[in-house]
Amino acid sequence: MVVVPALSIFILLLLLFNHGYITTAFAADSPACKPTCGSLQLRYPFGTGPGCGSPIFQPYITCAFINNQQQLLLLTTHTGSYPITSISYASQTLILTPPSMSNCTSMQPSSSNFGLDWASPFQLGPSTFILLSCQPPTSSLTLKPSGIPVCDPSYSYLCASIYTCPSVVGLGLPLFPPTNTCCAYSPGNLDAKGELDLNGLECASFTSVVSLGDYPTDPVRWEYGVALKYSHGGLDSGIVDTKCKSCEMSDGVCGYRVDDHDQFLCVCKNGYNTSSDCHNNYTPDSELLWGSGACDDHLPVNIWKMWSALVAGLMIIMA
Repeated sequence: MVVVPALSIFILLLLLFNHGYITTAFAADSPACKPTCGSLQLRYPFGTGPGCGSPIFQPYITCAFINNQQQLLLLTTHTGSYPITSISYASQTLILTPPSMSNCTSMQPSSSNFGLDWASPFQLGPSTFILLSCQPPTSSLTLKPSGIPVCDPSYSYLCASIYTCPSVVGLGLPLFPPTNTCCAYSPGNLDAKGELDLNGLECASFTSVVSLGDYPTDPVRWEYGVALKYSHGGLDSGIVDTKCKSCEMSDGVCGYRVDDHDQFLCVCKNGYNTSSDCHNNYTPDSELLWGSGACDDHLPVNIWKMWSALVAGLMIIMA
């Protein structure tokens, strides 16, 4: 007569535990950390969302679907969001394509300034800005308040080349317009607000050239984009050189605890977090990455311990 009530209590506790386990698994808000975003391979310090990559970079870098179709890695600053088209981890350089930027096949007035946040881990890299449809003569353009000339006469052939593009009519210019409405700004720079202030420079649009390749006078074949350099910082570099490299070599993705940005995590494909790497993720300090969407037949060690205790209790009750 004693067994039935005790067994009923045990079953009730078992159901409550199972319900709590499932609720916890779906209630947490940590997203999965993916190794790719669109066509880009992601490595530290970049990540696909909170808890992924470096906490220093996460406020600026997101992986998003555009029009619910195309997945893009975006850099967001105070002036807008810019698609990242390539990343060189060896040189710590990435290439942006600002939507308002012109190129040989498409020119239009820029709707907003391009800019960077000074507090971010990004700085302008080796790019050449070409200012388009400016008030002539561009030789008089100067930076304020320094009065330093903006245009570099040695790059004037870039203006002559890009003004052969038929798309100049999109800027309200005639075909083959005079080059004194164009300015090659090299090396490009930003003002005190971290912006390329087109209104202040009295220009309608801009383009940026990363590489001329073997075709310095053929703008159709130029590589367009804004090159940025990035740096990890001292503490971040130490993490990259030790734990993160080990994590990535074990096919994991480097991340951090959302509730404690100083805590490094290696996110493994089977849904686990670990403080080391994915070869050693079945340890007592491993935790399931809730909300990762990963399905696996394994449970963390602490979960198995709870189940073992419940089974032992059942055996005692039934004895």
